[in-house]
Amino acid sequence: MSNIAFVGLGNMGGPMALNLAKAGHKLTVYDRDETASARLTGLAVVAASAADAASAADIVITMLPAGRHVEKVYLGEGRIVGSAPRGALLIDCSTIDVATARRVGEVASVHGYDMLDAPVSGGVSGAEAASLTFMVGGEASAFARSQPVLAAMGKTIVHAGGPGNGQAAKICNNLILGISMIGVCEAFVLAEKLGLDADKLFQISSRSSGQCWSLTSYCPVPGPVPASPANRQYKPGFASSMMLKDLRLAQEAAALSGASSPLGALAERLYQEMVASGLGGVDFSGIINTLRTADLGPEV
Repeated sequence: MSNIAFVGLGNMGGPMALNLAKAGHKLTVYDRDETASARLTGLAVVAASAADAASAADIVITMLPAGRHVEKVYLGEGRIVGSAPRGALLIDCSTIDVATARRVGEVASVHGYDMLDAPVSGGVSGAEAASLTFMVGGEASAFARSQPVLAAMGKTIVHAGGPGNGQAAKICNNLILGISMIGVCEAFVLAEKLGLDADKLFQISSRSSGQCWSLTSYCPVPGPVPASPANRQYKPGFASSMMLKDLRLAQEAAALSGASSPLGALAERLYQEMVASGLGGVDFSGIINTLRTADLGPEV
């Protein structure tokens, strides 16, 4: 079993670290929020800093909010690079911009580390059930080293290519997800207006050309999919603020690469409307309620 340092124990990182401990790995953890670290008392050593957590690790895993946090933890005051033993494998599971992922990976490589960008899909429920999908960017040899550890936290582990390609895959995947959820929500709102029962629409569309993950796994109305957040007052899940973050990353990447993304731009603006109304902590499928009530106008 590996000696693993895990930095970032929030809604996703906490259950991911717990699954590593359950799998028998020796675990050292750190989070700025001492309450988050305390949840692993008895299962992991709680370190005083990210550098301290990494100091004796074979593998360092991070799950952080944004690119600036990743850069700070690895290269700034967190000092994972330089504190972890030379040759340690560094795995960043945060969802961040491709440029930062590649920049941090390059610096880590110069200092003698293998580094992977390995963002995840599956949300909090997937983290708790160890059923996450990992989209992994980096060298093939580093990917091979990572698989036994990632397998303790997820069911699907895909090598997306070179450094930064894990982030590219995550951004593209969530672009699809954000757009498709809005389409599904619009259809259910229209069905309501036309007097079509939501269960009937689900029965039809889930078996025909409207079928998609946003409908069949995460249906935005209560009833048809018991596990969906719609049955829990849209408790996330995957918060709308996080969807907005990912859609912004997709739009930034589209602008930098010269890709056309008109539906992505519209989805970003709709989620911005939702978050601005104070619903940033609501599951992203709750945008159905924004669509029900908002007069967004033709320009949106």
